[in-house]
Amino acid sequence: MANINETIVPDPNLYEYEAAGSYDIDDWQSETTSIGSSMYRGLEENGRKYQTLKATESFTPSDEKQFESYEAGHITALVMEADRENPLFRAPIKNPKHILDIGTGRGSWAVDVADTFPDATVRGVDLFPPPIEWLPPNCILEVDDVLQGWTWQEPFDLVHLRILEGSFTPEEQKRLYAEIYKNIRPGGWIEQLELTPHFVSDDGSLPPDNILADWGQTLINAGNKSGRPFNLFDTCQDHIKEAGFVDREIYLAKWPLGPWPRDKRLKEAGTVNHEHWSIGMEGYGMFLFTKFGDPVPWSKEEVQVYTAKLRNELKNPRFHIYHEAKRVWARKPFPEEEAAAAAAVKKEPKSP
Repeated sequence: MANINETIVPDPNLYEYEAAGSYDIDDWQSETTSIGSSMYRGLEENGRKYQTLKATESFTPSDEKQFESYEAGHITALVMEADRENPLFRAPIKNPKHILDIGTGRGSWAVDVADTFPDATVRGVDLFPPPIEWLPPNCILEVDDVLQGWTWQEPFDLVHLRILEGSFTPEEQKRLYAEIYKNIRPGGWIEQLELTPHFVSDDGSLPPDNILADWGQTLINAGNKSGRPFNLFDTCQDHIKEAGFVDREIYLAKWPLGPWPRDKRLKEAGTVNHEHWSIGMEGYGMFLFTKFGDPVPWSKEEVQVYTAKLRNELKNPRFHIYHEAKRVWARKPFPEEEAAAAAAVKKEPKSP
């Protein structure tokens, strides 16, 4: 497991393959099952499909190509947590009964959790229908807007969020965490996983003028212009605390891109994570760059050329690149804890 304080050691054997002309990143990628389920009709723009549930537009597509990217991201998260008894979440819950997955995407996390906890009811919710044909009997995938009033009757033992950068305005972020707090039972947990799009290297192998070094800030700038900033990686722990949660824990890790690490598990994670970004980059950028590109909106073709260059650079085995991932989990206090905290605040001396 590569936590944020550890340097990932490169695998020197990759250079032998490169010197022999036999290196190809595609040779390292795991075969994945193609997503073939039919999609509900959505908004089509620049060759990609988007959700139509909300009047406001979503920057991430809801089409087969993007769902494949989500699946690769899910697998990467599992591999990075594979040394743990439960790789799906870190919140210390033993026998959950009601679980909610916000931004469920393809529904992979919700399905896996439902399989792991057959006595729990697991709900996955997103703005678009997932292309999935089979579900465990205790898993329910719903199309809904979590910014509207929640109608679920049972309080949740765990609410899980993952990779929601650029999905909400600052005001919507505050509303969402308040709603989550309201709908978790006392003693229940929230857990969130976010990724930064900044690609970096510890050994200087990624030149600062390389297009990969520019990708993260380019995406963030467009998100900020859209009014839905890419700031949850930096702020989610603060939102969780401000909502009232306690016993907050934060774990930072380095997720490699490509099979360059020497460590077997990190090599596997990097291989799948390469697929996650290689497949998903155009989808992450198409809406934002054609609407809020800098200095002016880009054309569809400009986005395609830009992301094609990114994908080509991702194949370079001499770039020992990674991005950071942050996992935050915290508990909703019991009523007596809330009362004690409120009393303590009242006793604090007021500033003159």
